[in-house]
Amino acid sequence: MEQERVKRRYRLRGKSRFATIQQQGKRWVHSWLILGGLPNDLGFTRCGFVVSRRLGKATERNRIRRRLREAVRQRYAQIRPGWDLVFIARAGIGKADFRGIGTAVEALLREAGLWQAPENGAHA
Repeated sequence: MEQERVKRRYRLRGKSRFATIQQQGKRWVHSWLILGGLPNDLGFTRCGFVVSRRLGKATERNRIRRRLREAVRQRYAQIRPGWDLVFIARAGIGKADFRGIGTAVEALLREAGLWQAPENGAHA
């Protein structure tokens, strides 16, 4: 069974870029997530994920990170291009189910004005 993954070019990497987004970027807050964003000149959006040690042991953090990454991957086609985004997990997200995490991601993207509906009713 072939797994769908986010291509490497769409992943945000490097401490310096995360720090720049934290310092200079815009922020949107949800009870389970914080979204930080900064425009880029690449023509596509890159996403990064932060799950603090305060949220639990490694297995719990990895589970949260996997769910969050998958929720974003499923919605990637609807994210407006040209942004570097950082999704920061907050307390309480560990108790959320996958559907709830997806709803939180979508709500933050809409609030930030980064959500674009699929064209012609097509699904991504």
